Amino acid sequence: MSVSVQERAAPAHRAAPGRGRWLALAVIAISQLLIVLDATVVNVAMPTAQRALHIGDADRQWMVSAYTLAFGGFLLLGGRIADYTGRKRAFIIGLLGFAAASALGGAAVNAGMLFAARGLQGAFAALMAPAALSLLTVTFTETRERARAFGVYGAIAGGGGAVGLLLGGALTEYASWRWTLLVSTPIAIVAAAAAVRFVQESRAHGNTRYDVPGAVTSTAGLVALVYGFTKASSAGWGAMSTVSLLVAAAVLLAAFVLIELRSTHPLLPMRVILDRNRGGSYLAALLVGVAMFGVFLFLTYYLQLTLGYSALMTGVAFLPFTMGIIAGAGLSAQLLPRVGPRVLMVAGLLLAAAGMVLLTRIGVDTGYWTHVLPAELVISFGMGTTFGPLSNTALVGVANHDAGVASALVNTAQQVGGSLGTALLNTIFTSAVAGYLVGHRGSVTSPAQLPALQAAATVHSYTVAFWVSAAVMGFAVLVAAVLVRARKNQLAAPDGVPRAA
Repeated sequence: MSVSVQERAAPAHRAAPGRGRWLALAVIAISQLLIVLDATVVNVAMPTAQRALHIGDADRQWMVSAYTLAFGGFLLLGGRIADYTGRKRAFIIGLLGFAAASALGGAAVNAGMLFAARGLQGAFAALMAPAALSLLTVTFTETRERARAFGVYGAIAGGGGAVGLLLGGALTEYASWRWTLLVSTPIAIVAAAAAVRFVQESRAHGNTRYDVPGAVTSTAGLVALVYGFTKASSAGWGAMSTVSLLVAAAVLLAAFVLIELRSTHPLLPMRVILDRNRGGSYLAALLVGVAMFGVFLFLTYYLQLTLGYSALMTGVAFLPFTMGIIAGAGLSAQLLPRVGPRVLMVAGLLLAAAGMVLLTRIGVDTGYWTHVLPAELVISFGMGTTFGPLSNTALVGVANHDAGVASALVNTAQQVGGSLGTALLNTIFTSAVAGYLVGHRGSVTSPAQLPALQAAATVHSYTVAFWVSAAVMGFAVLVAAVLVRARKNQLAAPDGVPRAA
């Protein structure tokens, strides 16, 4: 007979009082910034790195995909490892491993070395991310403090991508593409050293056996799913490689569910995701990932190829996005203990969807200040309002020994959604370009008009992608409105025991 896993909070493992908690939050926030930043920091450096390492066009996607594949694929396992070996220990190991992988990538001498380093970054991020969110959950248990802590975490989660674009542009233009990777090494080392001092240990006790079949099938299934959608953007949805990967993903994930239902020590207890509030948050996180990755992707292309911005100016153009995230997260942290998560999630997602609709107004001759900036501010403020309540609700009522896997699911949903969305929107974009060119080719009377037609087709296809993103975000609004029912006095309720607000 297996012994059920239970959290035993010894005095030495409790969160440090007062100032210590906020120093721990600073360390956790830095780790989250590293994770989110490294998903985008290499984007604007890709052309330079590609030329330096002689990477072919067909393989350049792996500079990003190797990271997201490893991150999304290993998150569930990383969450369970953090639960059982100690969240602080897993957090520090993740930071140090991330530092080493970043140094390896910055020193890469060929494509294989760079891709391997990016995969290692993703794997160590998959260990670090769930440990960080779990530590945040067990460190802040008072309602108002926890709301503020999740507000900071949400601001970092939402704004880190834009910071990565800005930093990547600056480092590429004034230093070297290698520094888009190397910059993470000293930051991660300093954060690990601070974690030793300020972060308190927390772990699950009792049955700490690992669900090896569940780990293998879930990790392989998620990797196949993310890789399948990545492959679809280049090979097409009907390609044998794409279909094979997606079928394999479906089979593996179905096997994973069956294993978890029968396991006495499951990697992902079904009780974690079948709760109405948590399930709604995970689904909303998935949809946000689908929609938001497309915004960053196509806005980057629009700014550089249509408006003629440099890598640095493209990063600067995304800076207001970070400011909007911070403003929205600050307001959300103040309101969360008063109104609860549902109102804030619905309002924030509605604002984000409205901002994406505003982006559909861009054209070949429109400008940044009149068309991009207003939409950017609306989207970012909406996302800043959403991320804190979403992350908080994803852990409502979860048992302490399930905190690692529950928090891992938030990041898993966003990463899988982002990969899925990139592939889906790329396919839609390509089809829209082809359709526009076929439909308007009759209006071309001379070869000199072809560049203008191509530019119009490209921008038209951006707007089609933004419409799809807005629709996906609208669906997330419905999910939050229908499924999320958590009350404000449940937000700081460990093990499902409500506290007074």
